[in-house]
Amino acid sequence: MDMTTARNQPQHAPAELLAEACTFLASAELRGTSAARLATVREEITHTGTYAHTADELTWGARIAWRNATSCLGRAYWRALEVRDRREVTTVDELAEACVEHLRVATNGGRVRLTITVGPAADAGQALRVLNHQLVGYAGHLQADGSVVGDPKSVWLTQLVRSLGWSGTGGRFDVLPLVIQRAPGERPWWYRLPRDVVMEVPLSHPDLPWFEALGLRWYAHPAISHQRLRIGGVDYPAAPFSGWYTATEISAENLARRYSVLPEIAQRMGLDTTSTRTLWLDRALVELTTAVLHSYQRHGVIVVDHHHAAKSFSTHENSELAAGRPVYGRYSSLVAPTAAATTDVYYRSYRNRVVVPNFFPPAPIDLDPDAANGALR
Repeated sequence: MDMTTARNQPQHAPAELLAEACTFLASAELRGTSAARLATVREEITHTGTYAHTADELTWGARIAWRNATSCLGRAYWRALEVRDRREVTTVDELAEACVEHLRVATNGGRVRLTITVGPAADAGQALRVLNHQLVGYAGHLQADGSVVGDPKSVWLTQLVRSLGWSGTGGRFDVLPLVIQRAPGERPWWYRLPRDVVMEVPLSHPDLPWFEALGLRWYAHPAISHQRLRIGGVDYPAAPFSGWYTATEISAENLARRYSVLPEIAQRMGLDTTSTRTLWLDRALVELTTAVLHSYQRHGVIVVDHHHAAKSFSTHENSELAAGRPVYGRYSSLVAPTAAATTDVYYRSYRNRVVVPNFFPPAPIDLDPDAANGALR
């Protein structure tokens, strides 16, 4: 995340908004939209510059946005997405409470529910947003020598919340607080997450007794919270979304790439790390992925392997094509980082076209020079 001096989020012109709204309301899932409803939407946009979705429109819009998300391999379950409507939220405290409740509902004791919580729509005066990439995440503590203890992806946010008065443990798996901004330029507020909503899984291995001593862990599910949900021309900057982890997201993308744990695992395994020809990286990564699958199952937390995920996506793709809907995708996000050639997705090609409704990158974070002065909580 980068700070910027850009003051306002771009607003959709009425003509553009009206066109996108009408296209959405005329979509297959909402084909029963009445002429009266369309007239009401036109009138709202004409007089206010925006319009409010009905509960049904919001639900279908969020589900279709997931179906259209080109970087997601789990889209086969888009119809099962539970949509929580929290558009009545107006303050940072209320949004924080909605996020905490989201974690309770989605985590579900490890039986992770596919859940999205939709906060208020953006308008000219307020754009409540969560600055965390995910509702649960680990701090990245920058050291004097430039190294990072914890998650390098979180260094900027960690430095921000420390300047606001937060102090963590300084460890590798130091859970960050929730950070919320009310409007561009305003200083953010932070909230410690209650321990009962942060479910973590300590990693062990079914065949390597020493593995547990590595002290590795990860949280139960990704609750992506920084994306901007767009439905029918209306933007929702606070819409945390939870799904299931694919094991390789944790092993390859998080622990291997960002935490750089493979050399230590390989050393413990007694592998020759002097040459890549020994495939020590591959062997260590397989055991790390095995540990993730074993540990999540052991603790009753849903996680899927990359073979199952790829097969379900192929089934989804075939169903969508049979329904007359093309399937777009970002190939690098759909292909597993391990054993890619053993999955059907590897041999397919995809056009990375973004259609709406969808999830979009957040607006650049805007902070006044004095925004980070003083402890807020």
